[in-house]
Amino acid sequence: MTSRIDDLLAAARARLERVEPHDLSAGAAVGDLVVDIRPESSRREEGELPGAVVVDRNVLEWRLDPTSGFGIPEAHEGRRVVLVCNDGYASSLAAVTLQDLGLERATDLAGGYRAWFAWSRAGATPGS
Repeated sequence: MTSRIDDLLAAARARLERVEPHDLSAGAAVGDLVVDIRPESSRREEGELPGAVVVDRNVLEWRLDPTSGFGIPEAHEGRRVVLVCNDGYASSLAAVTLQDLGLERATDLAGGYRAWFAWSRAGATPGS
């Protein structure tokens, strides 16, 4: 038997076209908005994600909802938004919430920052 959160996560991911670590920089190069939602302590301990906009998870919906009055100018309907958390769990749930707010192309990074970091340190080249 799976837990309710496992079921919720599976349902969320069924709605997403998740980005793989090796595709993140290529997406950003063509206009994807990469948003790092990791806590400040994680960014300090593990490093920054180059090119990402940092938005704390607790204000994410307000900053990315273009109708909220508190939105950041980089977020707009039609643009693909790729959320990045530590391991790719919280970002999946948050991406579905953004879809519900009208950002239909919102998604997340499979495996999160840690998967991207492992891929980037394994001698990978951009686009490979």
